[in-house]
Amino acid sequence: MLGVYDFCGHYEWTFEWLRQRGGESLLQNYWDQAIHRDSQRHASQLILSKGIDGMKKYWGHTLEEEAAGYTMTAIDQVMRTDMRACPSMGFLTHNRLKQYHDYCDHCMGWVGPLMKRAGFVIDHEHNHCGQCWFEIRRKTDATPPSKPGQLAGRKDVRLAKNWRPSTQRIDQYKRATLPQHKSRQAQGPATARRPTLDA
Repeated sequence: MLGVYDFCGHYEWTFEWLRQRGGESLLQNYWDQAIHRDSQRHASQLILSKGIDGMKKYWGHTLEEEAAGYTMTAIDQVMRTDMRACPSMGFLTHNRLKQYHDYCDHCMGWVGPLMKRAGFVIDHEHNHCGQCWFEIRRKTDATPPSKPGQLAGRKDVRLAKNWRPSTQRIDQYKRATLPQHKSRQAQGPATARRPTLDA
């Protein structure tokens, strides 16, 4: 049986294998069908029925189980998560595993379609180094993303020493529900590579 950290390497390899065989559309369909609509049905049930309270329950449990370095800030109108040490990305980085060009996109790949069903939109940034933040609001709420520190105080990942927009490539989503809604900020070096995988 694979441990959770070993699973991350196989998971990421599968993303690139699917991309090479059917392009980004096949991979995005996998994220939607296999993760959102199958393995994370319990998340769907919680969030569709309880909204932000369901998000708090789901991610509060899941991120604790994964031993993630995170902070959750949830109020009636917005759910914010600051990830300072993503365990999955940390495993991949520590073991120098890089098959798919943006492992972090799989979160938007399954969470985005779920939020669309539930009537929410996502503001999000990730730096490809295991740090990211999400703010999830109702689609009808036009409030822009918070300023650094405004919601999460000193726990806002954008205030961390290892969040360096001047030297990192920061990918950004604004009021998004799909992985193709990404806009890449023109900052830092691009680090993507796409090796050929053996079947």
